[in-house]
Amino acid sequence: MTSFAHSLHTGASNAICGRQATTMENINMMLNWNEYRGQLAAGVKEIGQLSSETIRGYVELSSAGQKQDLLGAKMRELIALAVAVTARCDGCIAVHSQAAIRHGASKEEIAEALGVAVAVNAGAALVYSTRVMDAVKEHPRGVSATEPSATSFAR
Repeated sequence: MTSFAHSLHTGASNAICGRQATTMENINMMLNWNEYRGQLAAGVKEIGQLSSETIRGYVELSSAGQKQDLLGAKMRELIALAVAVTARCDGCIAVHSQAAIRHGASKEEIAEALGVAVAVNAGAALVYSTRVMDAVKEHPRGVSATEPSATSFAR
């Protein structure tokens, strides 16, 4: 992300949250993750008051992997972070980054888990690229490998 785009993103995030970025630290921080975790907890509490069965089901599902504990808490949190990145879930990132650190994950281990997420997402894009090429092959008009189609944009 360019410096300008990062500043724009940060400014937009701050505006959405009703905050003003006044220091260089605030300008460079994408999100106040500690504050965000608190906001999430309040939001989940509200949902729990309105739909306790939903929260109860979520807690049961979330704790299911802990019963056998074959992977261990740290590994589960590292996997959760990789999935959080793939799912683009800021709330998941906020909660699971804190939990990964609490369970002893180092920055290097977190970076390695995130590298797996990047690789899997790149791999998924590559796999789906083959689907695009398959769809192109089946197009009724066909597409020449060397000639631009009639609908190509003129340069």
